[in-house]
Amino acid sequence: MKNTRIILWTLVLLGAINLCPTLQAERGVASYYHNRFHGRRMANGDYYHRDSFTCAHRRYHFGTWLRVENQRNGKAVVVQVTDRGPYSNRYTIDLSRVAAEQIGIIQSGWAPVEITKLPSRDSGVIPFRMAPEEEEELITIDLDFVPAPQYELPEWDTDKEE
Repeated sequence: MKNTRIILWTLVLLGAINLCPTLQAERGVASYYHNRFHGRRMANGDYYHRDSFTCAHRRYHFGTWLRVENQRNGKAVVVQVTDRGPYSNRYTIDLSRVAAEQIGIIQSGWAPVEITKLPSRDSGVIPFRMAPEEEEELITIDLDFVPAPQYELPEWDTDKEE
């Protein structure tokens, strides 16, 4: 009897996890911020910059890292939630201008996407991969040291009475 309860509660818990959209990939439609929003304050208090990898989402907490993949061309980008929206039922996520350029939705203005929540940066997982470094020739620059000219400071006469 006791084992049956444990098994049932385990199944209920696993079923609840499978129904939770924040733990799975979410499909929807992405759009991007218009240039007129550049410099305006976002819901988290920061100012929007079109060259930052940020997004607006209705449900995820501020600071959450999301991987957004364009279903048309397979290109993906990692963005951070900094704003609320979009306020149209047609769209699931609003991307910054540079993020939209990365996944190729500037021309059409929207694209079907798959959104995946990434582990927090505090967990030690970095949500992007650095490009491999190519061997380059080191550039050396010879600088001549020129000391600053020495000036004598004027002496102040403190004994003088006015």
